[in-house]
Amino acid sequence: MQTNRFLELLETRRPLLSDGAMGTVLNQRNISFEDCFDNLNLTRPALVADVHREYIEAGSQIIQTNTYGANRFKLAHFGLENKVSEINYAGVELARRVILASFADVLVAGDVGPLGVRLAPFGRVQPEEAYQAFKEQISALLDAMVDLVIIETMTDLYEIREAIHACRDLDPQIPIIASMTYTRDDRTLLGDSPAKVARKLKEYGADIIGVNCSGGPSQILRVLKQMHQAVPDGRFSAMPNAGWPEQMSGRIMYPASPDYFSDYALAFWEAGARVIGGCCGTTPEHISVMRKAIDSADIQDYKNGLTQTVIEVEESEPALMPTQLAQKLARKEFVVAVEMDPPRGLTTNKLIAGASLLAEAGADVINVADSPMARMRMSPWAVCALIQKQVGIETVLHFPTRGRNLLRVQGDLLAAHALGVRNVFVIMGDPTAIGDYPDAMDNYDLVPSGLIKMIKQHFNIGIDHAGADIGQPTTFFVGCALNLNPANFEDEVKNLERKLKAGADFCMTQPIFDPALLRTFLDHYNELIGEFPVPLLAGILPLVNYRHAEFLHHEVPGIDIPDFIRERMQQSGENSAQTGIQIAVELIQQIRPLIGGVYLMPAFSRYDSAAEIIEAVSKG
Repeated sequence: MQTNRFLELLETRRPLLSDGAMGTVLNQRNISFEDCFDNLNLTRPALVADVHREYIEAGSQIIQTNTYGANRFKLAHFGLENKVSEINYAGVELARRVILASFADVLVAGDVGPLGVRLAPFGRVQPEEAYQAFKEQISALLDAMVDLVIIETMTDLYEIREAIHACRDLDPQIPIIASMTYTRDDRTLLGDSPAKVARKLKEYGADIIGVNCSGGPSQILRVLKQMHQAVPDGRFSAMPNAGWPEQMSGRIMYPASPDYFSDYALAFWEAGARVIGGCCGTTPEHISVMRKAIDSADIQDYKNGLTQTVIEVEESEPALMPTQLAQKLARKEFVVAVEMDPPRGLTTNKLIAGASLLAEAGADVINVADSPMARMRMSPWAVCALIQKQVGIETVLHFPTRGRNLLRVQGDLLAAHALGVRNVFVIMGDPTAIGDYPDAMDNYDLVPSGLIKMIKQHFNIGIDHAGADIGQPTTFFVGCALNLNPANFEDEVKNLERKLKAGADFCMTQPIFDPALLRTFLDHYNELIGEFPVPLLAGILPLVNYRHAEFLHHEVPGIDIPDFIRERMQQSGENSAQTGIQIAVELIQQIRPLIGGVYLMPAFSRYDSAAEIIEAVSKG
């Protein structure tokens, strides 16, 4: 294995030229983007070999294996998760055979792309799972004798760290190019700057710190300079797209012509790139013009000079005061929140009347649910704005991650804040399968802990998920859900700790009917972690009648109503609704020393019952 050959070539005066896009060329040859490109190593090896051959003829000194998506997670979409080793090994063998036939001095880079899943804390895949997936793929590439490994188009530093570590654990000597991609704002999708990325990739053990994909050559050059400034002694790679893509007549097109890449190849060299190539939209023609430009340039003209980047920062508006809810909880005032459901149609008269009743009774805040039970309702941030404007009481916006991609999540947050809604309660949300529209999109770009982190650690410091300036910091006060009756206590505590670490300001529980449940949970938490660190609002659901109690107990997960309470509701007869109110008041009185407030959830829009409870609690 020529592992040292790559490092030797890095020391030559001119940069090494890699190849360009594989997928672009395959698509031009009528392979659909919906197909598994990686599996072509097995099903149509001659087609893949032709692409490699053309890049070698264009002047590439490194060709990347057709294995960008050949990991367990991505291959599972095609039912090929058991062919990880076979596909990767075949990809290297193909490249080797083409090189031998060409009699060229060309190296093989084992290509490793992102897993196509989100890692914790922004997703559900744990780092160890990612590590094992990368290890499986890279092991096959190393077994097939690649000269180096390129880990490319990464958006998440946590993910690329696991890939690098897996590679290093398998072979401490194999050269690694570790390359990240950036949004239009020169930040990774998770908001990391080029400077931070460069320092982290060096820390993780990458031999080459790279930038690829992203936009066209202009952006890649700008990012490259920032990385070089952060790590002056580093070695870098630059592999741009052929501009920003656009869809024309059903095809993805890239605007940057091959000739445009000629000057930029030299600019990358000047900015410190030791490996240069192309990404999406580039073809052998792009590589050919870069080859000619590099070969014809006067070496003395390129000294890897740096250009300082000046960033202008606009003056922001003064920060808003903390929300009233935040201030009350900070003063340890007992808070009463009441949940209201948005209307099914356009009429809001009953909603406003109910909110007015609750405000007059002494409620501190109105919680507005978001399509509970996945039923179609008016958008909750609009309802929050209406209540705050017409009633004058502060609201808490329920913000489920269900059915929202990253674009909508952030747009909804900006809209809420602009409307003056700054208390948010982050939850997973009910699955659409149980609601009015079971076929509706039910994807989760972020889990609750990831969304909390984005709000508290991005929006509240004035940047979006990608790190772009949003004008001024938001002042969201963020709550999270807590299950006091989990199937597994340790798992629930771990989940809670992720939310608290992400920045959750308070917790709200599911409905409880037994004070012992709360005491037991807090005692266990205290033994395991310590004192509960944030205000806790206990969920209180006033029972309406015996049938209601039986339904909740037997059919709603996480709700356990003691026998004596259900018997009490059964014996109450026509006075069952009043009995339900009395039970709720008694429960609040028992747990009041343990909590920061209560979260009333009146069933069937019985806001009059909630008002009675509020008045009773305020007297007590």
